[in-house]
Amino acid sequence: MNAVLVTGADGFIGSHLVERLVQLGYKVRAFVHYNSFNSWGWLDQCPAEMKGQFEVFSGDIRDPHGVKTAMQGCDAVLHLAALIAIPYSYHSPDTYVDTNIKGTLNVLQAARELGIKRLVHTSTSEVYGTARFVPITEAHPLQGQSPYSASKIAADQMAYSFYASFGLPVVIARPFNTYGPRQSARAVIPTIIAQIANGKKQISLGAVSPTRDFNFVQDTVNGFIAALESDRGIGEVVNFGSNFEVSIGDTARLIAEAMNAEVEIVTDENRLRPANSEVERLWADNTKALELFGWAPAYGGRDGLKRGLAETAAWFLRPENLRGYKADIYNI
Repeated sequence: MNAVLVTGADGFIGSHLVERLVQLGYKVRAFVHYNSFNSWGWLDQCPAEMKGQFEVFSGDIRDPHGVKTAMQGCDAVLHLAALIAIPYSYHSPDTYVDTNIKGTLNVLQAARELGIKRLVHTSTSEVYGTARFVPITEAHPLQGQSPYSASKIAADQMAYSFYASFGLPVVIARPFNTYGPRQSARAVIPTIIAQIANGKKQISLGAVSPTRDFNFVQDTVNGFIAALESDRGIGEVVNFGSNFEVSIGDTARLIAEAMNAEVEIVTDENRLRPANSEVERLWADNTKALELFGWAPAYGGRDGLKRGLAETAAWFLRPENLRGYKADIYNI
């Protein structure tokens, strides 16, 4: 499977994935969201040695014709394109249905018609909602506690249905909370780092008691590639997480330590999710990923998290990177 289409290639995880695939010798077609600025998102800032080493297709995942055109000539698809911001899903849920559900349907239909050999569909740990048991295995019940997570549950089920109904070779990759260089400030780790990097002593956050299982972006990328290259996992859901649970508050303190800063955490009411929508606990069981794909996190445990946070903070502290983030504005 030499020729690979990556949807959502202009985003945080997608851009890292494109670069790694190119390094591994794949022929990569990067599907980016069409815009009048001719921006390729984070791919515009890829290393110089990557320039011209991949093909770019500008389109819209909501357009079935464009999706099928982009997929022609490809052996495999890594489908990452999605709307992911939870707060934005509260007031614009219709866009999540169009992008996450219908967009995924477009990818599945095209893959079926073109005889794609392997399709890795991106899920999210948010589909589990607040953990009923930990660590969370793939058998955990699904709970749509936000319009975003509900749309991803639907997309996952659509992907599985194409495997069950038509034999489409689908793997459903379920990464837990990925972080690292280039992540949007709508996520908690970049918003903490950006505020500290801009000299703030009071860090505005939402709830600090919920726990997360943070996965460094290179581990997530390696998970996608492991799922792509294996001959196992068809029709399966597979967690990619570090198997380490940490609270948002403790994460903020680890970041402050890594950045040699003393800070005070202040609750911003605008950043709080509705009570029944907040996912209070996430902690991944990654046994299945190891058994099926031989995947294990290189940044696992508290020490791995500290290393990943240090690398992420170092990237944000570069002036050319930091200036792209608006630390004074809450980015939903």
